[in-house]
Amino acid sequence: MGMKKIEIFTDGACSGNPGPGGWAAILRYQGVEKELSGGEKNTTNNRMELTAVIEALSALKERCSVTLYSDSKYVVDSVQKGWARSWRARGWKKADRSPALNPDLWEKLLNLLERQDVSFVWVKGHNEHQENERCDKLAVAESRKF
Repeated sequence: MGMKKIEIFTDGACSGNPGPGGWAAILRYQGVEKELSGGEKNTTNNRMELTAVIEALSALKERCSVTLYSDSKYVVDSVQKGWARSWRARGWKKADRSPALNPDLWEKLLNLLERQDVSFVWVKGHNEHQENERCDKLAVAESRKF
């Protein structure tokens, strides 16, 4: 039997940048969905986007074939274009030697990506993508708790 095929939808939100933030993820396996969400009092939008992906992948109990949908170009491009791995290889420095942001979260995410078979798909935010809109509502609700 092959790996389980999982769909994950993620989003992060921040009121002010930095400010109170929230993240959300929807995991779907064979039509069954699980929602995850949380937030922080003082954070950034990019940190919440990364946290959503990290929390979703951390919830998987075994190696899976994952299609992950995110409206974050920061997350999707940094993984797909190999930037995050390059930052880590250079001691969390970008090509121009400036510090890469959020190395703590990128380290967690890169480690999780080594344990899962993940394909990232970028979706346009606030464009009537049903699951993205649902994640956005959950993330915004979390950010409002602070």
